[in-house]
Amino acid sequence: MTDSKYFTTTKKGEIFELKSELNNDKKEKKKEAVKKVIASMTVGKDVSALFPDVVNCMQTDNLELKKLVYLYLMNYAKSQPDMAIMAVNTFVKDCEDSNPLIRALAVRTMGCIRVDKITEYLCEPLRKCLKDEDPYVRKTAAVCVAKLYDISSSMVEDQGFLDQLKDLLSDSNPMVVANAVAALSEINESSQSGQPLVEMNSVTINKLLTALNECTEWGQVFILDSLANYSPKDEREAQSICERITPRLAHANAAVVLSAVKVLMKLLEMLSSDSDFCATLTKKLAPPLVTLLSSEPEVQYVALRNINLIVQKRPDILKHEMKVFFVKYNDPIYVKLEKLDIMIRLANQSNIAQVLSELKEYATEVDVDFVRKAVRAIGRCAIKVEPSAERCVSTLLDLIQTKVNYVVQEAIVVIKDIFRKYPNKYESIISTLCENLDTLDEPEARASMVWIIGEYAERIDNADELLDSFLEGFQDENAQVQLQLLTAVVKLFLKRPSDTQELVQHVLSLATQDSDNPDLRDRGFIYWRLLSTDPAAAKEVVLADKPLISEETDLLEPTLLDELICHISSLASVYHKPPTAFVEGRGAGVRKSLPNRASTVGETEVGNSGEAMVIPNQESLIGDLLSMDINAPSMPNSAPNNIGVDLLGGGLDILLGGPPTEQAAAGGATSLLGDIFGLGGTALNIGLQIPKIVWLPAEKGKGLEIQGSFSRRNGEIFMEMKFTNKAMQPMNSFAIQLNKNSFGLIPGQPLQVAPLPPNQTSDASLPLATQGPIQRMEPLNNLQVAVKNNIGIFYFACLVHGNVLFAEDGQLDKRVFLNTWKEIPAANEVQYSLTGVIGTTDGIASKMTTNNVFTIAKRNVEGQDMLYQSLKLTNNIWVLLELKLQPGNPDATLSLKSRSVEVAPMIFAAYEAIIRSP
Repeated sequence: MTDSKYFTTTKKGEIFELKSELNNDKKEKKKEAVKKVIASMTVGKDVSALFPDVVNCMQTDNLELKKLVYLYLMNYAKSQPDMAIMAVNTFVKDCEDSNPLIRALAVRTMGCIRVDKITEYLCEPLRKCLKDEDPYVRKTAAVCVAKLYDISSSMVEDQGFLDQLKDLLSDSNPMVVANAVAALSEINESSQSGQPLVEMNSVTINKLLTALNECTEWGQVFILDSLANYSPKDEREAQSICERITPRLAHANAAVVLSAVKVLMKLLEMLSSDSDFCATLTKKLAPPLVTLLSSEPEVQYVALRNINLIVQKRPDILKHEMKVFFVKYNDPIYVKLEKLDIMIRLANQSNIAQVLSELKEYATEVDVDFVRKAVRAIGRCAIKVEPSAERCVSTLLDLIQTKVNYVVQEAIVVIKDIFRKYPNKYESIISTLCENLDTLDEPEARASMVWIIGEYAERIDNADELLDSFLEGFQDENAQVQLQLLTAVVKLFLKRPSDTQELVQHVLSLATQDSDNPDLRDRGFIYWRLLSTDPAAAKEVVLADKPLISEETDLLEPTLLDELICHISSLASVYHKPPTAFVEGRGAGVRKSLPNRASTVGETEVGNSGEAMVIPNQESLIGDLLSMDINAPSMPNSAPNNIGVDLLGGGLDILLGGPPTEQAAAGGATSLLGDIFGLGGTALNIGLQIPKIVWLPAEKGKGLEIQGSFSRRNGEIFMEMKFTNKAMQPMNSFAIQLNKNSFGLIPGQPLQVAPLPPNQTSDASLPLATQGPIQRMEPLNNLQVAVKNNIGIFYFACLVHGNVLFAEDGQLDKRVFLNTWKEIPAANEVQYSLTGVIGTTDGIASKMTTNNVFTIAKRNVEGQDMLYQSLKLTNNIWVLLELKLQPGNPDATLSLKSRSVEVAPMIFAAYEAIIRSP
């Protein structure tokens, strides 16, 4: 008879009957009664009323009965905490039982009962079990420490359990070591401080590696996950760990294999990429990954999602294994689509013929989604492998001839991308595409066809008729198609203005008057105004050369990819999202990243300076491109002529009005306030140096990271930048442009940055002139920057350090200072409190003079030292300062007077940075 009988009772007064059976003297009757209670509890019945009776059954030597009672206790202890105390004595007694199974059972159950009153009684039994002679008890106790930490972290730390747990890492039994590692990992992740409570070192790692070979498979996973969080101190140690982990790649369990791959992928970052060891290790990684693809479909899918990440990071690992990713007829659709994706990533000139013949086969399958993806894949191959483009186009034309509707539509979408990648090469097929115009019913396909007609209108005799046929049902079209139609008709008009005037007026009227889509309406108005104001400018904008599309548009951002590589064999690697995106609270863990091949000083200094900071993020920075100067202003004659690089490639400067008026050069200007003791001709020491911070993170710059700061040397402002390429392709053709700003800052020469291979850095020091156009920014020292390279254009903002704007001719005569101080109204005086000021007045005065803040006079009033100082900004704004210091008192007061008092916050921040500098 099976245990199902316990779930099918129909007796009335069940609780009463169970109560009497639980108090029966016969052991068998008791066991049967407890089983009935557990069965009732399992199906959701409330049997908490039997708590005292079940607890009385704990006093038994029968292991099966004890397990059942402990199971009941774990479930109901939280709702009956006072009654649960009754069981404590039995727990303590069982922890000293001669049977190790009972000792382990007792300590496990006490750890699972999450009741504060019981927790305090758990410490002593747990301490004994952690030192138990039996390894089974010790491994159970190790896990119990992690559970106790979750209930009361302070108790675990105060009672010294962490040290005991760390000692278990040296245990002779590998399973004890594995459980200790699992417990420590759990504790580290749930640490409130976010910092690991137990640091891994080379001695501990050596113990883990020794235990690795003898653990069960899940023990090995725990140990490998822990090793993944360890950063070796040098390449030699990384190589040693790799050698000892490599045998795990041959394990039968997929979780162990993927965990080993994760550790090796991380350690590969620390190895020289051109070493023989690295090449050998890369070859060893391929067979285990291929073997995973012979498992059941669900495991295959997880393996493929992980392989997708690995191939993006290191395509060389599987470059010779293309055939294993060919789709089988009985693969589920989710496996087919994933294999297809990896095939494209691995496609190259040597295997493209194989890949194309496979894809052509897939395009005749019955599964519509799979066929669509296969057709798109052919287009991606054409874009990625240039020599194969012609063959791909030919294959697509063959597919169009099949006249299968969804195949034709997908083919037209990818041919549009091929036209963009290879302009003026395959346009001869346009007539074939136009033949299928009537069959298109999907928005993306229709939009692609309209784009092709508009882009190549001069080659299509009846382009106006074709576009006119679309306009008949303009209101019913998808927004994507409407936008393309609008642009295509404007392109046609600019190419053939004589016979398409009515058509363009019709479409502009439809877009601006009859449409309630704001995007369409706005675009219509822009075109209308462009065409009516200056058709030449419209031609430059609308018919401008388009940038070639990139090879791989669906690659993950390099920083996200690095983070996901650290999460191989977890859900994050299946979702292709970081844990923070789908796990709430501390379970998401600390953000992980791959080790840098060469760490830079700039990275360690980020955040040390309170002065420099990035203000808005990229999305909020440039709301309207027309508000940014597209062309750089003309430079003084002494500067090179080729500085004004047109970053947006569009010539929109016509829309922005005439060229900006140049300001008078500051060098010849006379002072507004009279006599000045000029220091402009002398070479000065370098002033305050503020460490570089990240201006453009790699996530926003498609792999380009820019760190920067500002400095002033010998009367000139410099923009100090460090460019780091964290992408997988080289970067070159760098250019920079600054938006209008409060101080007229513009580049003094073109940006000089050497071509950047992947994972390389380059420093650049860009001199800035102050003769550019002026526009008040908020805050005043906000500087909006655009940087261009072969990848794209990137926008960011930074704060110019106030001290670099202090001119060398900022010293006033005493009488002029006094008269000016009196003339400036009291409403223009601002005070600022300085705390923690260290040094004498003479030391501070000297430090300030180095940074062009000049001391005009010094006096002592009632025990207070008073410094009177002046400075002049590069835009000829004068600032007068009074510093009050009390010898021995770290607090000081700084008073500022200026006719332009809005500069005060920037001056105060700069003054504080200088006074605190070494």
